[in-house]
Parts: sequence; C-alpha cells; structure tokens
Amino acid sequence: GVAINLEILDASQSQLTQNEQVKNMIDKGCDVVCVNLVDRTDEGIEAVKNEEMLGTVYNDKEMEPQTLEVDSDNFQIPLIIGKLRDTWAYGKEARRLATLKEGFTVARLLSRSLANEKIEFGDETYDAVWLLSQFIQMSLQSFPKIDGIVFSVPVLTEELAQMLRRIAVRMNIDKRHIFIQDYKESFCNYLFYQPKELWQYDAALFCCDRNEIKAYMLRRLKPGLGGGKTTFVTVDEVANAHMKELALVYPVLNEDKAKEADAMFCKFIQSVFDKRIVSSVFLTGEGFENNWYPKSLRVLCNGRRAFIGNNLYSKGACYTAYRKLYMHIENPVYLSETKLTDQITVNMRVDGQEMWYPLVSWGAHWYESNNQWEVILEEGDDIEFHIESLVQGTVKTEKISLERLPKRAEYSTRLQIETMFQDEKTCKITVRDVGFGDFFLPTDFREEKVIHLGGNDGKFNSLS
Repeated sequence: GVAINLEILDASQSQLTQNEQVKNMIDKGCDVVCVNLVDRTDEGIEAVKNEEMLGTVYNDKEMEPQTLEVDSDNFQIPLIIGKLRDTWAYGKEARRLATLKEGFTVARLLSRSLANEKIEFGDETYDAVWLLSQFIQMSLQSFPKIDGIVFSVPVLTEELAQMLRRIAVRMNIDKRHIFIQDYKESFCNYLFYQPKELWQYDAALFCCDRNEIKAYMLRRLKPGLGGGKTTFVTVDEVANAHMKELALVYPVLNEDKAKEADAMFCKFIQSVFDKRIVSSVFLTGEGFENNWYPKSLRVLCNGRRAFIGNNLYSKGACYTAYRKLYMHIENPVYLSETKLTDQITVNMRVDGQEMWYPLVSWGAHWYESNNQWEVILEEGDDIEFHIESLVQGTVKTEKISLERLPKRAEYSTRLQIETMFQDEKTCKITVRDVGFGDFFLPTDFREEKVIHLGGNDGKFNSLS
C-alpha cells in the first residue's frame, strides 16, 4: 500500500495565518493542498453606511442570490485594508491588525477615496482609491471570472459612480456590465423578484442604526405611463426619527430603555402607516439586531408580512445584475427625481425577436447611459429613433441619414451606434461604419445627431 500523511491546520479565521500555512505546505513539497478560504464575496456588492461591505453571488442552481458569509451569523466585511510586512490583509483580518496595532491599516476607505486622500506609511505613499480597488479585488479573489458587477451605495452621486466604474474597469470587467445604484433601487430590485402580493400595494422599509430610524415606502406610479406596458415604481423617504433610547439598547440591551424605545417606535410605525395600505414590511440595519421591539413587531405584522435581514441591499444588487445582463426589456422600472424619464429606442432584431430596443432606458442615470453597440444593417436609407417622454406623454422621431454609406448587400454592413450624454438633457448619438471583416474594410462614414430630452423639470410628482 501507499502511505498517505494527512496534516490538518486551523487558521482560526485569519487570512494572514492561512496564507503563511499554504506557503509552508508548498515549500515542504506537499502533493495536494485543500484550502477552505477564509473570506470571499462576489457580484452584488453593498457599501454600508458605517463602511462595511456585503457580497452576494447569483446561484445558478438555486436560481436566487446567495450571500456569502464572513462568520456564521454575520455577512458584513469591514471596509478596511492592512499590510503586515509584505502581506496585504482586508476585512476582519485587517481590523485585527488595527486592534493589535500591527503593521499598517487604513479604514474609511470609501470616504477617503472620494476625498482623493493620500495615505503615508513609512517611506511609501498610497492613493486611497488604489487601496479601495485593492480591497475590492482581494474580496473577489475567489472568483477568477466575473461577468458583471453591481455596487449598491447609500446615496449615489456622479462622482462616486465614476470612481467605482474606474475601479471595476481595472478589474477587467466589461464596462457595459458595471452598474452602480443606491439602496432604494436595490430595495426595489429585491422586491421585483419576490411574490407580487408583497408589493401589490405599498411596501415599507425601515432602516435603523444606533440612533436613528428612517422609513421608506415603495409605491406604484400611475398606470398607463409609457403606453401602459411597463410598471413604474418609486421609493419615498416618508419619515425619520432620532431616538436617543436606541443607543442604550444596542449593543447591550437595557430593558427599561428598550420599553421606551419600543413605545416610540410603535407610534412611529402608526404614523407611517396612517391612511396607507401596506402589503409587506422589511427591517434592516444594526439597530434591529436586538429584540427590543416586541410591541412594535406585533403592529408591523398585523395583516401584513414582515421580514428582517441585513443583506437585503446586496441581494437587490445581485438581482440587478441578473436583470441587466439577461433581460433586454426591464419591467418593472424604478424611477426617481434623478433618473431619466425619457427613453430612446431603435427598431432592431434581438435574439430573433423584433423590438424597439432601448439605447437609453427609462430609470437610468444620464451619466451611466454612455454605451456602444454593433449592429448589422438589414436595409434602409436611415436609422429611426423614437424618443418617449413619460412626463410629457409624447413620442417624437429623429433620424440619422445613411445616404453617404457605401451601398452593400443586405446583412453585409456593420455599424457602431454610440450614445454619449453631454448633460442630463442632451444625448449625442453617433453612427460609424466599422466594416465587415475581410469582406469590407471600415470607411470614414460617420453621422451624428444631438437629441434634446425633456427631462422631468421638477414635475416628477406628476407621474404619481
């Protein structure tokens, strides 16, 4: 027989320890090394308010998102990076280094990156954006191929979106498959994949940290918008309250203060639900981790279903990735005052189905709507675009002439169509001849059309 020596090592949830153990095994000439990775995360990424991150990956077998655990009872990865000698660490391991005051650690990576901070350590200077990029790449190192990625953030700005997009591009993710959204949109996309009875009427979201509770309400906009084929929804912040009692019930439960906080939360809920039909309720945030609100919970569950969890936004982000990558026409659509209420479509055949395909979609951010497509021309002397306005209720037509394009047989002309936004109301569409392999070389054909969108002009509430 063949003698097999089996050596089992425990890294005690330490990435640095695990790295060192694997290196030693390789140096010793082990034939087979089996490693249970300490931390990992994937496509739906959530950056939470206190700068932690959650990761969720779409599970093809289960046909739903699966949140990856850091601990058996905790999904959150601290947004902190560190270095000990020549080894980088992130998340819990980096926090451990900070606690032990070992090596070099940097916290608040998101806010420091937005401020373009430089961090000095010894003779070296690190760019905060580079450190954030390093953190994200280390978090995703278990997944060598990523088809798409969605970042979910508390409040989305153009500056933040551009920064996260640049980081994802450096990770060799197709720029067409990089998406950034805020928590409200993640909430919507999560609900879109739940049973419809959960958002048949309004759906409530309560977010609670250590001293504040905010209430949001998902509601449908008026029917008939956009020809009536698409359901549009929005999410409003309907109330918020600062509760000093919360600081005393988290993380250690003070029973007397818990009763006071429960009574206040109960009144808060009743004011939020006043004159509303609410189908479901979702609770998220570290403030709900202790069971200090039994009276309020009875009110929440009275005639409706209630759910609690801290991975709602990252699951919603993962559902967004699925929608964006695999659905040509999105329905339902989330709208807000910062989203586009105009759509630009072109008639084309996609996967054998003829449709008015959206080059610019309702519910997108204008600064996220710069894209390119390559299409095969069937026939025609021009390309016709439809511009549909939800606010104005109009459809107008714009055309780009193809008269200067060299005449070729059907299906032998390949064009590139590009959308480039100059501001929230101005989109330039460019059409170029990109040739057809070795049969036809690209020519200098190029035509542009500047399209002026109506926007919502402060009339978003007219869609209600």
